[in-house]
Amino acid sequence: MGKETMYWKINEHLQKSEHAMKEAAMLLNKQEVVAFPTETVYGLGANALSEEAVSKIFEAKGRPSDNPLIVHVADESEIENYVTEIPTVAKKLIRAFMPGPLTVILHSNGKIARNVTAGLDTVGVRIPDHPVALELLRTANLPLAAPSANVSGKPSPTKAEHVRHDLDGKVAGILDGGTTGVGLESTVIDCTAKIPIVLRPGGITIEQLQQVVGDVMVDPALIQAKDQPKAPGMKYNHYEPDAPLWLIQGDIDFFKEQINLVKEQGKKVGVMASKELVQLVEADLIKPCGSREDLKEVAVHLYDTLRAFKKADVDVILCEAFPTTGVGQAIMNRLEKAASRKIVQDS
Repeated sequence: MGKETMYWKINEHLQKSEHAMKEAAMLLNKQEVVAFPTETVYGLGANALSEEAVSKIFEAKGRPSDNPLIVHVADESEIENYVTEIPTVAKKLIRAFMPGPLTVILHSNGKIARNVTAGLDTVGVRIPDHPVALELLRTANLPLAAPSANVSGKPSPTKAEHVRHDLDGKVAGILDGGTTGVGLESTVIDCTAKIPIVLRPGGITIEQLQQVVGDVMVDPALIQAKDQPKAPGMKYNHYEPDAPLWLIQGDIDFFKEQINLVKEQGKKVGVMASKELVQLVEADLIKPCGSREDLKEVAVHLYDTLRAFKKADVDVILCEAFPTTGVGQAIMNRLEKAASRKIVQDS
């Protein structure tokens, strides 16, 4: 039998939230784990200074221990407490994009628990841009290690009900602050090298980073990571829905052809695609995830749509591939990790 999970509903204006915040903060200071909303996805928070507390994150999620966690703090001055230095390039990025969906990797000074950094000499730090997250950080007066609040490998949670579905009885508390805004995790950028390196695309695009600091590299490990990851989401399968997902890259006729091929095998077909494409196809279950003309909308709805498909409803999900411009790079990064197959039309 699992533990009892406390549940608090708070609106983004923090009205009548003081009691709930104090209860959640008290649990965190007792080395327990509490889920809370950020502007990206829901995070599963624990005291980042305590190996005991952080071990409960890995236990609840079923997460590999060589996968480092991101540390969340309330303001820039707190970052200095946990790193050896903040290079000029990192300062520029922090001031341009924090609070916001950006994580900077810096050299750790050793104060953060080793199971947060997975034994590396670096640590990823960010300031979330969500009133509930910031108020919780201030009330608890702790840095919080917080990966996404879901069972490891499954789609990240953008609603408290997603967290409850995955982790009820496994965590001490869930702060329900409504639906998250960005919908995809933070961009992770390594600022320990001479030229900063994007380790994970996310809510801040490569183009936005380049506007602030000029040269930015993209880590080849985004394509194939064999070594121990320096950032979350680099090594293991992530975001997998209940049914197998096939990523289809091609025109509308090619997409229809793939649907028919699956139907001929007597399988029930689900389609996850843009509003534009879903109007043109027929399948057993069709779920639009936004417009191809507004990739930010696709990002917001991506995980919720992935979670909407159940094994009982479909045997396979065929998903449209999206352009890799702007936030599209982060969308395709997540879909490629979620997919069990990728089918590309011959040119």
